[in-house]
Amino acid sequence: MSLYELKNQEISIAVESLGAELKSLKKLDTGTEYMWCADARYWNRTSPILFPFVGSAKDKKYRTKGQTYSMTQHGFARDMEFELLSRTETELWFGLGSNEETLEKYPYAFFLKLGYRLEGSKVAVLWQVENPGAEPLPFSIGGHPAFNCPIREGEARHDYFLDFGDIAQVNSTRISENGLALNDSDIYPLDGGRLALTDHLFDHDALVIEGNQTPTVSLCRPDGSAYVKVTMDAPLFGVWSPAGSPPAPFVCIEPWHGRCDGEDFTGTLEERKWGNRIAPGEVWNASYTIEVS
Repeated sequence: MSLYELKNQEISIAVESLGAELKSLKKLDTGTEYMWCADARYWNRTSPILFPFVGSAKDKKYRTKGQTYSMTQHGFARDMEFELLSRTETELWFGLGSNEETLEKYPYAFFLKLGYRLEGSKVAVLWQVENPGAEPLPFSIGGHPAFNCPIREGEARHDYFLDFGDIAQVNSTRISENGLALNDSDIYPLDGGRLALTDHLFDHDALVIEGNQTPTVSLCRPDGSAYVKVTMDAPLFGVWSPAGSPPAPFVCIEPWHGRCDGEDFTGTLEERKWGNRIAPGEVWNASYTIEVS
């Protein structure tokens, strides 16, 4: 396991080869750290990659090619060692390919590339999935970055806000106790696009916001100023922090191309909601950006 660092005139990042996980994002002029420290008392990760599943499969099993396989929540890539593919002054690229271990639990050939590019006060997180096999490749992929909240000492998370942009409400799919999607949803009215981060907002797991409701989500300080803005091309995203008291001092904003199974789901891997499919020899690309201030 190795740690790789990049910086420009405004920010610095550190990425760990295990899971190609973003572990640090700092503003150079203030020294402010924006990423959660992976304290296991709350959550022992910082920004894992979710691949080839996002969320849970029903009963931790899925069906494909006429067989049934087991799969842990969010897939296996986050716990595997990535290879550093390239490094420039502004970019890092990591790769993970299918092997005997992955083929036993996910019977498809793949090559996953994960990149980080510095753009002023932004980090672009870049995903590339290649299909080197002779059959279509079904998969899901997602991000799970956790940001410090509060960002200043002496403040409380419940005084902070989420800003969803120029919309009046968000509709969130309800999640069951076993991590599956229900047929019900909750509507959260917004005040100028904003939703308060109350201590009980995540009592019933993540907010799961489907259907391209907004392309941007920001974390805002008590004075209303945004200090983290996530911009995405994903069709859905999650917002999460562990339930409990005291509230965990971080919030995740998670761009997803995929989702957990529904509680009544009986289909195959190829039929999972928001899943993706690549023809043999083709490449799939997506990205999101994190801007700090």
